[in-house]
Amino acid sequence: MKHLRSIGELGKEGLERLLESTAQMAEINRRPIPKVPALRGKTVVSLFFEDSTRTRLSFETAAKRLSAETMTFSVSTSSVNKGESLRDTVETISDMGVHAFVVRHKSAGVPWQISQWTSASIINAGDGAHQHPTQAIVDCYTVREALGLTALNGLRVSIVGDIKHSRVARSNVAAFTLLGAHVTLVAPPTLLPANIETWPVKVAHSLDDVMPSTDVLYMLRLQSERMDQGLIPHLGEYSNRFGLTETRAQKLQDSAVVMHPGPMNRGVEMHIDPADLPNSLIHKQVANGVSARMAVLFDVLARGGELNSLQEESV
Repeated sequence: MKHLRSIGELGKEGLERLLESTAQMAEINRRPIPKVPALRGKTVVSLFFEDSTRTRLSFETAAKRLSAETMTFSVSTSSVNKGESLRDTVETISDMGVHAFVVRHKSAGVPWQISQWTSASIINAGDGAHQHPTQAIVDCYTVREALGLTALNGLRVSIVGDIKHSRVARSNVAAFTLLGAHVTLVAPPTLLPANIETWPVKVAHSLDDVMPSTDVLYMLRLQSERMDQGLIPHLGEYSNRFGLTETRAQKLQDSAVVMHPGPMNRGVEMHIDPADLPNSLIHKQVANGVSARMAVLFDVLARGGELNSLQEESV
């Protein structure tokens, strides 16, 4: 795999390969010294034009545990503030001998643009409201591990909230359906994409209606920074209808799990502390993020490398 820009580029076979690789990387992360020399001599740069904590830090940790060199691009102290174009920035960094760019940008399609300006690999860490493929890999792996499943056929996944602006929702719909899960999107009509009828999902407008039959309840953050069109009449009304309260949580099956990609809006989509939910996978999502991104970096940069060779390697 040269690039990872969307789940669609992977297909089912590629997604399964990365989930298998994530399991092996998780084994490495359980070692006393969680580091292998798989990417020694490679350089990975984090090119983030949007704020991020979990994704950026997990990618940087993943690269270091594979022994790659890391570079972090800070927009606030870069020549972008002097008018340098995105292309000039990419070409300048590429000339320094970078092997992979991990890119986050507010505009959809930027990872595809960048791949035309460099011979390095491009990994999409989120482009606008378009794609966030590594988060989907994290989430599929987390569900399989937590529920003890090797396949997700027939699993009922409910994704709740601001679907319209969510790259996580788009990537997760693609990934979960590739693996055989049934996905329902739960949101007010104004927070659904205009072309929702083309998506391989069901749609519901009541969270209470889907709670009893849900296996995976995936809560999304209400993206107030993108909410500039008056799409909800009142934050309190949205929270009352689509927020996860203690009362609603009690309607879940005992076997159901709760997820959230973070950061959470406490008191908006989450009225209950995840620590109070025995079936919450939110902290596991963060922990598994390092393993999944190790798997992606290895797949992209160690072409021809064998996963089995990592079992006994250490540095």
